[in-house]
This record gives sequence, structure tokens and C-alpha cells, in this order.
Amino acid sequence: MPCWYEGPLAAFDTETTGVDVEEDRIVSAALVVQDGAGTRPRVTRWLVNPGIPVPSGATEIHGLTDLHLQRNGRWPAPVVEEMAKALAEQCAAGRPLVVMNAPFDLTLLDRELGRHRASSLGRYLGDTPMRVLDPRVLDKHLDRYRKGRRTLTDLCSQYEVVLDGAHDAAADAAASLEVVRSIGRRFSGRLERLSAAELHSLQTGWHAAQARGLQAWFARQGTPETVDPSWPLRPRPVLSAAA
Repeated sequence: MPCWYEGPLAAFDTETTGVDVEEDRIVSAALVVQDGAGTRPRVTRWLVNPGIPVPSGATEIHGLTDLHLQRNGRWPAPVVEEMAKALAEQCAAGRPLVVMNAPFDLTLLDRELGRHRASSLGRYLGDTPMRVLDPRVLDKHLDRYRKGRRTLTDLCSQYEVVLDGAHDAAADAAASLEVVRSIGRRFSGRLERLSAAELHSLQTGWHAAQARGLQAWFARQGTPETVDPSWPLRPRPVLSAAA
């Protein structure tokens, strides 16, 4: 039986109106499913009319304009449900789910489900566990002393993965999937005996440690920024009672 990094994997990615998981919206997303290393991937794409203006800075990154999304995007409510059902289906099939910077994409989807479906990602998953593989967390833990940035573009360069069309959700998802396979091969001595479920649990602690390190760095710099240690999904904010 092949190691998890040679076997079936799925990858999910979103493009958004910004970087605030509580307020920003999904404008496009993709799910890439591959039955094994080197096999032809199956790609599902979604285009969303977010119902709010898309900031010019976001358009500069992913190229999706208000006009294009209004003409071609679908209303969010049915689309985010399709996304959640698709992820739940992959999890039920036992496929590990590759998500680059998982606390962003998965949390944003969860908030969109709350906004448009009065639901949550957890409700769609039910009792089915997620087995998330986050290339950012894996790389930072396994090659922690390497200097430099660790964006998807940087990781593709480091692990010799072709990224054809950065900031297209399908291209980013496919590249993330290949980066995870490459990480698995490069660090096979440390990873091949671990199951995806065990690796999911380990990443929870690795990400928390990475967040504490970044928080300490911000404190030394005098930067008033808070780093959430939650992974792969941030809990919903607790609403204070009305005065």
C-alpha cells in the first residue's frame, strides 16, 4: 500500500475579497482530486458573485472584477453549500485534504456557510474526521531553520513544483497538492510511518508552536498583532451580550 503522499489526495483553495476571515467573501474556489501520484486530476471550480464590491487590491491579485463576477458568478448560498458537501464527500472517502494555510480557507468557508446557510462546516462533516495536510505548516516544521518567505510560490520553487497561473484557485490547489507530495518524499524518513490522521493531529501542535513563535516575534517588534494558534479551523468569535 502506498504512503499517504503517493496515494489519493484532494486539495482545496479559494480566492477572496480580502484577508479577514470574519468579514471577507469567497469569489472563486476549486477542488482538485487525484487518485494517486501522477494520475490525471479531477477539477471542480466555483465562481461566486459575493454580493459586495471587490476591492481593487484583491482584483489585482486574482484578476476577478466586480463586472465579471456579477455576470458570471453564482449567488453564494448554493455555491458554499456545494463546496462544503464536496469537502465532506472527500473526507468521507478517506482522502486527506490539502489546504495551503488551512486556517484561512477553511475558516472563511465556515463563515460563509454561517452567513448564507445559517450553518457551519462542522455540520456538513458530521462525525466524519478531516485529515488536513497544510504544506505551510509541514514545511515550517520539517525545515524550520530555512530562511525566507513560505508563500505557495516560494514553496513551489523550493520543492520544484510548477505553478502555472498563481492566484487561480484550481492552479493553486493543484500546486499545493504537488508540494505536499514533494514534502512527503523529501522527508520520507520522518513521515512515511505516519498516517494522514496522525499527521493531522501533529500539525495541530506544530501550528500552535509556530503561532507562539510568531506572536513572540511581534511582541519583540512592538507590533500589536494577535496570532491565532487554532488549526485547521478557527473557532467562531464569541459574541458579547448586548448591554
